[in-house]
Amino acid sequence: MVDKAGSERHLPVMAVDVCEMLEPRPAGRYIDATLGDGGLTIAILDASAPGGEVLAVDWDDDALARSKKNLAAYLDRVSFARSSFERIRELLPGHGWGDGADGMILDLGVSTHQITEPGRGFSFQKDGPLDMRMDQRLTETAADLCNTRDEKTLANIIYRYGEERASRRIARTIVERRLREPLETTADLRRAVKDAGVFGRPGHDPATRTFQGLRIAVNDELGTLERFLEDGFKCLRPGGRMAVLSYHSLEDRLVKHAFRKWASDCICPPETPICGCSWRAKVNLIVRRPKRPSAEEVERNPRARSARLRGVQRI
Repeated sequence: MVDKAGSERHLPVMAVDVCEMLEPRPAGRYIDATLGDGGLTIAILDASAPGGEVLAVDWDDDALARSKKNLAAYLDRVSFARSSFERIRELLPGHGWGDGADGMILDLGVSTHQITEPGRGFSFQKDGPLDMRMDQRLTETAADLCNTRDEKTLANIIYRYGEERASRRIARTIVERRLREPLETTADLRRAVKDAGVFGRPGHDPATRTFQGLRIAVNDELGTLERFLEDGFKCLRPGGRMAVLSYHSLEDRLVKHAFRKWASDCICPPETPICGCSWRAKVNLIVRRPKRPSAEEVERNPRARSARLRGVQRI
């Protein structure tokens, strides 16, 4: 796909559905909290032309550099910030948006570039250093986890975050291999999974879940999402809309439960006879069940296959 500036960029997932959910308007302010290559930012800017603005946020230096090139035709309406989305509320006053934004998108997927760039260590398809850090300021890599964590901890990481049933066998094999020599590359880790006798689902590499589990642990992805979901609705103006794209059940479950809490008039335990929480609904649910990509989009962009889109509107 080629943007207005003539730069190659990946296909954003469910861009039409995201714009339908956010309903961008010409004078609106919008946050792309997980910028990546900027595909969704471009969709929002096109939908909110001529006066819509976007605050584009990412914690990956490479992503910011790429997206600035992809967004060259829109720079008068875009501001960039290097940060994790859990710190969005701290960023808004510095950009003159202290009262919040009219819309916000979180795309929780790994960018195409991160997967295809061997040097980032996210992919088992190309050999590279076993890194997996989205933010290069993080000190601990996937290799550090594999070579220093005890067997039980590794098994828990792979089982909890990767939802891999063979996690104990894989962790045991990793520990046995590192006694001979440390695991330093993605090929080393993939070989360890194979040696553990793991067979993936049809069409999926056996190492898929292990790589997912270690990546989530290295970047504290679920912790970051949980912290944002404590009060993320405060990033929105009244009437503002938020959309979240998740790609596996762990993320989607956190988003679903948080949105339901935000939309509830009481969060007391079910056994409490009289409400004493003083909580009142902060948002309305835009959809009660997550939207899924069409068959046509999945055929055009296989990366969209597991996407789930949820949204809320602040009261």
